[in-house]
Amino acid sequence: MPQAANAQALIPHTLQVDAEKQGLRLAQEAAQLAQFQQVELALPLARLASNLASKNEKVWLLLGGLQLQTKDFDAAIASLKKAQSINPKNGEILFALGSANFQQKNYQASVVNYQDGLKLKPNDPEGLFNLGNSYFLLGRFPDAIAQYNKAVSQDKKFWPALNNIGLINYEQGDTPGAIKRWQSAVTLEKQAAEPLLALAVALYTKGDRQQGLTFGEAALRIDQRYASLDFLKENLWGDRLLSDTKKFLESPRIQAALLQRDNSSSAPEQQPTQ
Repeated sequence: MPQAANAQALIPHTLQVDAEKQGLRLAQEAAQLAQFQQVELALPLARLASNLASKNEKVWLLLGGLQLQTKDFDAAIASLKKAQSINPKNGEILFALGSANFQQKNYQASVVNYQDGLKLKPNDPEGLFNLGNSYFLLGRFPDAIAQYNKAVSQDKKFWPALNNIGLINYEQGDTPGAIKRWQSAVTLEKQAAEPLLALAVALYTKGDRQQGLTFGEAALRIDQRYASLDFLKENLWGDRLLSDTKKFLESPRIQAALLQRDNSSSAPEQQPTQ
């Protein structure tokens, strides 16, 4: 009888180990699906993984990240808090919490999250950049620029930070400074539509119209979403730059370029001739 009792006592432990392994496998599958933007397929796998491997903070972090992508903020924060309770020393969890608060426009809370995350990962360029964005939207421009510069010091090719310094420069009336930043960003990433369009608008507005229009056409060929003022506002473009961009987008040459692109994208495919 004692032997039978011992054998029974081992069964739940074995099942628990197997369940955790299965949970980690499911989490890996979910992560792979997420890489291919299959978030809706990844979510149920990640939820099941969090049940099976409930003591693994990376599984909860994965689930929270997927929930963030679907804008399920309450669920995301709950998952991330669970991850944090398991491992308070994981900076990625704090960065994810910062993203959740940022997306809900709770910028002061996101500042605290990013600051805490940077205490654990002080040289993380994206963490520095996102802290800068939080300061940006709180109107704390010197603090924002300081964080952007730190991001660039950690990664010399981190063009989004240079781009955003340019956005601040332009709103503060420093057009030459903004142009310099955007030129640097475009040099680092020639397929970056945002700094190229911002540079185009700045050049066009200060009188260098031909080069501005040429750059603008190139930027909109890369990504036509930047022809939307609402999209630009979401990307932190300020009132001065938006006003100048509106005039730029209304120019006949840019309107013609946008119309041509609309027509080419809506035209039926031509059948190959024999």
